Amino acid sequence: MLSSTHPLRLALLGLLCTLASAASAQVGMRDFQAQGIPVTMVYPTSETATPQTKGPFTIEVATDATPTQGRHRLIVMSHGTGGSAIADHALAARLARAGFVVAQPLHTGDNYLDQRLSGPASFEKRPGEVTQVIDALAQDSLWSGRLALDKVGVHGMSAGGVTGIALAGGQWRLLNLVRHCDAHAQDDESFCFQGAKDAQARADLQARYARGRQVPEAFLPADLTALHGGRSPSTAQVVDPRPDARVASVSLAVPLAAIFSPESLARIRIPVGVVSAQRDEVLVPSFHSDYLLRHCTACTRLADLPGAGHRDVLWPSPDSAAQRAAAEQEPSRVPVPGFDGRLRDAAHDRIVAFHRQHLLPPP
Repeated sequence: MLSSTHPLRLALLGLLCTLASAASAQVGMRDFQAQGIPVTMVYPTSETATPQTKGPFTIEVATDATPTQGRHRLIVMSHGTGGSAIADHALAARLARAGFVVAQPLHTGDNYLDQRLSGPASFEKRPGEVTQVIDALAQDSLWSGRLALDKVGVHGMSAGGVTGIALAGGQWRLLNLVRHCDAHAQDDESFCFQGAKDAQARADLQARYARGRQVPEAFLPADLTALHGGRSPSTAQVVDPRPDARVASVSLAVPLAAIFSPESLARIRIPVGVVSAQRDEVLVPSFHSDYLLRHCTACTRLADLPGAGHRDVLWPSPDSAAQRAAAEQEPSRVPVPGFDGRLRDAAHDRIVAFHRQHLLPPP
């Protein structure tokens, strides 16, 4: 029999207390500013959550509630192109109920209010913005005492996948995008022709992709060949490829991955969990999720959602938002009938379990 002071007994008692606290936790929400970046904080609280209207969304949170005591692990969530925090609230709330504090930055120039930097310009900025958020929380009077920041989790959805893969150590360059779309524009057309509204615009883009094929790499401009994301290996040995060593686990949902080099994906060492959608019409799995899993030995598939399209991993998703997105970006899309939202819920549970496995317990 274990004594009351045995280390294993104490550890088990501590874990049971943590689980009981998480099970009874409500979901709090408050705004935060990380050096000019708006951040939505979602976290466990003991205060009662009530229905709140946020634009077309209705969610149940305790606004500006006090976070629960103790040190919690942090998950930073990176939204997709033109995205917002609320569209991914179901996952954020699940993480909060499990005891995590979730930070959802609104990426500069690539969010639902402002899309002037959408694409590679945003891809370059996003990993640094995540680091900026972590640094700001570490200095904040409310959050610094409630967070254990030696190990941080990151979740990325769609273009947020670039954020997560880069923070895990993957490297991409604009030339990879050009070459991918030169070879596969028709098969991965939503990605390669996003923003091209008519036949002439698509033809112009296709011609630009083809020009990259005709010029030797040594003569290409630096902005095409420059590496972005993780750290490059040294000449003597492979260094830790992560640009921020605090990032210890990464989860991804329908990630944008085709622009990353296979060799950099093979260098990733921290655990990366991937949720894919079998009928993803925006980022075709064979070029993105499956490509990532082929080359990244530290990556595992958490779920492959049958019948799911790209945005089915998000919730809440009011009809008005879905219709607007379809009109603006996917005019030919026919909604997938009968997708079972319980599959999304189960995938979210696996994401929560994945981060619990690799981040908990906090010190």
